[in-house]
Amino acid sequence: MTVYNDVIEIDNNGNDHQDSNRITPMQEVDLALKECGIGWFHVLLLTSSIIGLIAGILVTNTTPYIIPIAECDLNMSLIQKGLLNAMPYIGMTMVSILVGFLTDTFGRKIFLVSGFCGLFLFAVVGGSSQSYKVLVMAKFFEGILLAMSFGPNLTMTSEFCYKEIRDRVILFRSSFKAVAQIIVAAMSWGILSHDWNLILFNEYINLHIWNIYLYLMSIWSLLSFVLYLVLPESPKFYITQNKFTEAKHVIFKIYTMNTGKPAETFTYFNLWKNKENEIIDQEPKTKVETFKQQLLTGLNNVKPMFKKTLVSYLVLISAMNFLSLGFYNIIRLWFPQLSTIVEHYSNFNGDNNLCDLLDTYIHNLNTKRVNTTLSEVCVPTRSGDETYINSMILGCVCIIPFALSGILVNKVGKKNLFIAGGLICIGVTLSIRWANSKFAVVALFSVDVAVLQTLTGLYQASTVELFPTRMRTLAIAVIMTLGRIGTLMGNVAFPILLNMGCVVPFYSLTSVMISK
Repeated sequence: MTVYNDVIEIDNNGNDHQDSNRITPMQEVDLALKECGIGWFHVLLLTSSIIGLIAGILVTNTTPYIIPIAECDLNMSLIQKGLLNAMPYIGMTMVSILVGFLTDTFGRKIFLVSGFCGLFLFAVVGGSSQSYKVLVMAKFFEGILLAMSFGPNLTMTSEFCYKEIRDRVILFRSSFKAVAQIIVAAMSWGILSHDWNLILFNEYINLHIWNIYLYLMSIWSLLSFVLYLVLPESPKFYITQNKFTEAKHVIFKIYTMNTGKPAETFTYFNLWKNKENEIIDQEPKTKVETFKQQLLTGLNNVKPMFKKTLVSYLVLISAMNFLSLGFYNIIRLWFPQLSTIVEHYSNFNGDNNLCDLLDTYIHNLNTKRVNTTLSEVCVPTRSGDETYINSMILGCVCIIPFALSGILVNKVGKKNLFIAGGLICIGVTLSIRWANSKFAVVALFSVDVAVLQTLTGLYQASTVELFPTRMRTLAIAVIMTLGRIGTLMGNVAFPILLNMGCVVPFYSLTSVMISK
């Protein structure tokens, strides 16, 4: 079993002592990555990370767009819509922490490749679904597979970047959540506006336009799977496993791709040469670790997480992410549905506001579900052009805070950005229920989602900064699990509160942000 500490030297008397003047292998990786610079490898890395991010976001973002058009095909109530939105988060919540631990123990790449491959397969299953139950179960397993790939995606991206650029790279990557919203809205507009219908196997399978839409969206997962097959494992993970030769080869590959020069010209060409010789000398005495021994090693390596300082950071960031991510996903996932309602029921005047429209819609929906049992034809409330345009506007607005925070994060500090973002969200959320025009609804929702999305990116950057490599993915998994539990609870509670009256969920969300 191997325990990884700082660099240890042996003095002349054979006693161990820690040399405070020497840097650790992790710091040497940072120096080597800095020497490699930024180039084509990082283009490939960020392309893979961003496409993977988009593929992951599609797991939850496609559902709000198919709900209006599929509500009659699947005979969904308001509660069932909320459950369908929440189903991926149930899957993610169940396995995130376990996957985080296993990723820190067995590597990032294996979970990225298998996660995106599985995500593609279950996206196809979801696209083939003929009933609400099959679609719900497909979304559940997509959530499990997304948990396998989300944490390693963020961790692997950060571990190929040296310290000085890491925060900005993570915020840049996170900004593509907004780009993903624009892409999803544009693709949804281009596909769901048609009335395609495909009948197969003597009407045994009836593929509606929303089924075809899910098939086409699965392509992003397939692309992610292929790209991560090409990328190497993280050199920092190799260091935690004492695999210095493999780590060096990865760094040489980065250097060669970025500069176009042969590895022999690299400043740190003899990096860890002594370490490699030590490992070769020790190899005859070393046994290959069994799966059980690897698990025990992994457990031993995460023990420092439970020290007082790191636990306090973990609890604080988890609590803030629980509230912010839950809040963000409620607003984000319900926006297309609410925008469709505004588009079809829009009768804004001096006396009407958003809550008047929502209360009217809920009454009509409940009446419609009763009438379908009396053989009346259910007619879905299809999203029009305005809904898709509004979603693209929302995505564009979301890019602005990321650009600003990327500039301000090193000057103002994360804490001040957290406070400012929280205050903005409180004011905007309280104002949503009073919105009395389409412009006001889109503007307020856009600002809310943009600020909350930026806050979640800052939480992830803080986690990467505060937690060391051997427990980083696990820390991200714990924090994201709490955030997903918040999302799960919020998406189940939101339609229930909405049934009680429109003002209830918006005042409840404002109270949540105040407590944060």
